[in-house]
Order: sequence, then structure tokens, then C-alpha cells
Amino acid sequence: MDKIRQTIRKITEIDAKLMIKAQSRLDNLTKPLGSLGRLEEIAKQVVGIMGKEKIVFKNKVIFTLAADHGVTEERISAYPKEVTSQMVYNFLNGGAGINVLARHVGARVVVVDMGVSSELKAQSENLKVKKIALGTQNFAKGPAMTREEAIKSIETGIEIVEEEIVNGLDIVGTGEMGIGNTSSSSAITALFTKTEVSEVVGRGTGLDDAGLENKIQVIERALRINKPDPKDPLDVLSKVGGFEIGGLAGIILAASSRRIPVVIDGFISGAAALIAYQLEPKTKEYMLASHCSVEKGHKVILNYLGLDPILDLNLRLGEGTGAALGINIVEAAIKILNEMATFKKAGVSESNPR
Repeated sequence: MDKIRQTIRKITEIDAKLMIKAQSRLDNLTKPLGSLGRLEEIAKQVVGIMGKEKIVFKNKVIFTLAADHGVTEERISAYPKEVTSQMVYNFLNGGAGINVLARHVGARVVVVDMGVSSELKAQSENLKVKKIALGTQNFAKGPAMTREEAIKSIETGIEIVEEEIVNGLDIVGTGEMGIGNTSSSSAITALFTKTEVSEVVGRGTGLDDAGLENKIQVIERALRINKPDPKDPLDVLSKVGGFEIGGLAGIILAASSRRIPVVIDGFISGAAALIAYQLEPKTKEYMLASHCSVEKGHKVILNYLGLDPILDLNLRLGEGTGAALGINIVEAAIKILNEMATFKKAGVSESNPR
């Protein structure tokens, strides 16, 4: 717990003075005021986050954390849990959606085994084995993990960022893989946002109507049995969370403490963002929501946190795919700020004074 406390103590407000300065430059670029919309808002926020005017994203990293969930015993997913480990191998072989999009935006993918239910045999410099356990317990019958494991999952996320700092880390994207993790995310979202379970549960990997109804009932039963305390984010994580969700929360905390912008992916990354926000509300200022997922609980999270999604492409894959696309837009916003000419430099007449 000491590592979490120490990290939280380092998280400060973003730099409001530099944001004002960035806005002044944006207003003097060769364009009508505000005509680049969200790109201008994003550029200004990133300047405030990083605390510097000249920004270059040399090292873009997507963290894709993988773990299994015991609640899959309740048939809450259209896919078996074995898909988690199979997809990890796919990530390591470069064949998944996140690999394609990360290559497209020039980001590297760091895959982390936080709690896959089998021992992975693949050897790769991009695989970090940080296994806390062979998956969580079935939270429909009791807590998903111990409080100590919840703390360890967050601390592991912090450690992952600290390790990657050495390799260069200018902007972070969050991603995950774990069959059953939309159930954990739904439970977390319902608790923190005080929303009915039926209003946040989606079809995940493609459940039919009967499967969706079963999933809702399983989550409602889990909340009755475990009674997570929404005032205690560690209790919520331990009762109904996942190791990859805790790890992503740790990544958000660590990146915020080092003034690194965090581009949040979809629903599961959003649940991790809720955990991080409950631990330290200032983390919200360091987050950029890459997109709005088809999973309806994700919109509930974004509204609760007050985050406007950059994109809305009907995505629901996870892995960090939305985050990769979001990083591309964030980088474009910074290039506008840095590379676009001012009226004075370009010799272009400004608008007439009123």
C-alpha cells in the first residue's frame, strides 16, 4: 500500500498557466478562432499535463494487460476463458487488432500477464510476466480476490510504468484482454456511478438475449453476496474486479504522477479509470478518453468522469485499439500547436477588430 500512497502524493494539478499560454498561441495561428475544435482543447490539455510547451511524442506505448476471471464459470461470456491466453500469443506474434493499429500510429505494445489462468510459454521482450494468481475467483460465489491481491495488482501497474520509463515513455494508452472482464467492469461501474446493473451491462463478446439476462442476474447476485463498499475502491476491486483492471488503475496513477498523458481505451479501461479516480480525483485531468464504446456502461463512466470521447466508431474490441487511434489524434493536436504558423510569421492579415 505504501507504493500506492507514495504515487498518489506525487500527483499534482495540471499546469493552468501553461494552458493559458497554449491557448494564446492557438488563438494566433492562421485560422479562425476555435476552428480546429477539439484538437485545440486536446493540445491545451496535454500542455497542461506535461508542463512544457514543446512536446514531441517519440515514445508511444500501449499497455495491454491480460488476466482471467473466475466468473466465466457462470457462462457470462460467449467465448471460453482459454481465449485469453490464445489472444496473448496473438498479441506477441503481432497479429491482433492492437498490433495493427499500434504499428499504424508508431506505438509499441507492451503485453503483461497479470493473471492468465495458464502458464504462458511464449518468450518475448514485449511480454511482462507479473502474474498475481491463475485468474480471479468466481465473484458470484465470493470475493474475486483478497484485498492484498487488489493492492498488489495496482502496485504492479505502477511498477510496469516505472520499468518502461527507462525505455522512454511520452504518452500512454491503456488496453486489456480477459474473457469475463466486462462483467467485472459492469459491477464496478454500477457501484461507483450508482446506476442499475441492467443499465450498464452489455453483450460483451456477443451474448444473445438469454445470455445477457443471465449476465445481469449473475452481477446482481454478486453485488448482494459481496456487498462491496463504493467508498472504498480497494474493497470494490477485491470483491468484483480483475487483476488487469487493478493493473490499469496503477498505470493511470503512475503516469499521472509523472505528468504523462493517459489515453483511455473502452469499457474495461474505463472501469480502471473509475478505480484510479476514486483513489485520487486529480487523475481525471491526466486522462483523455479515446472513444465511446458500444458497451453502454462505458457512456455511463464517461459521463460520471466528465470525459468527452475523442472518437465514436462503434468499437468494442478492447486490447487498446481505441487508445491507439486516440493517440494518433492527440499527436495531431500537438503538431497543430507546434508546427502551424502564426498570422505574424506567415504574413497573413488577422481578423478585423470589432
